[in-house]
Amino acid sequence: MAALGWLTPRRRSATARSVLAGEASAEAARKSSQEAQETPQVTDEEPEFPVRGDDKAAAFFDLDNTVMQGAALFHFGRGLYKRKFFETRDLARFAWQQAWFRLAGVEDPEHMQDARDSALSIVKGHRVAELESIGEEIYDEYMADRIWPGTRALAQAHLDAGQKVWLVTAAPVEIAQVISRRLGLTGALGTVAESVDGVYTGKLVGEPLHGPAKAEAVRALTAAEGLDLARCAAYSDSHNDIPMLSLVGHPYAINPDAKLRKHAREKDWRLRDYRTGRKAAKVGIPAAAGVGAVAGGTAAAIALSRRRR
Repeated sequence: MAALGWLTPRRRSATARSVLAGEASAEAARKSSQEAQETPQVTDEEPEFPVRGDDKAAAFFDLDNTVMQGAALFHFGRGLYKRKFFETRDLARFAWQQAWFRLAGVEDPEHMQDARDSALSIVKGHRVAELESIGEEIYDEYMADRIWPGTRALAQAHLDAGQKVWLVTAAPVEIAQVISRRLGLTGALGTVAESVDGVYTGKLVGEPLHGPAKAEAVRALTAAEGLDLARCAAYSDSHNDIPMLSLVGHPYAINPDAKLRKHAREKDWRLRDYRTGRKAAKVGIPAAAGVGAVAGGTAAAIALSRRRR
């Protein structure tokens, strides 16, 4: 944990390590996107926002508790435990961290840092290709049924408008890319772990993609892609992502924690909470999001019913 002791959630300015982490994540995301050659879907409907055909706009989505219930890193840890990557005592710690995350609905910096330290020690010496393959399996086992339909609909609205959609997360970039690909998104910005000859060294490139580093990653990617930040949108649940949300012209608070909700109201940002079905606090959310909220409630009810049988 001491190795990542320099990471604190209270920092709002980008450090040299933040810039390095952001640029490394942006480069990994662009490379993955070019290899996948994803083609955005387009429909005959033209929503008021996002604007169809605006090739200078894109959307950036936080992952944990915004697109997916819970934390991707913890779900990944469960999958690695199942494959005997680590011991039972480590799983207990992952379970506690995940339980706290679900109850609080926010990222606890110490928990997240501990999880990242554990993940780095676990994957050290393993091949990148191996973890990518396992990530596909873990997505099906633990993540697929935790995607918020409402947020997924928001992302699809951007795709339907012909815009690129990126995940932006502190989770390992390899896992983020798996989730992005499965959801049909353009690509992902994530924490980049150092590898030499395709083998993890147990170190990071820069720092975890968290807080200011996310904003730097988005800034680097938009510059490389020739996008206009004022026409881009960003979505997150956490006040830690205020630097990223403040960077774009269309910030959205999704399932917001208390600090982000307060900040969003002060700044007149749009809000949407899929945890309770509450209506958006501001008009202008794409119509698809409303459909997604209904679908999310229905899916949750069906899942709960099945568990009780």
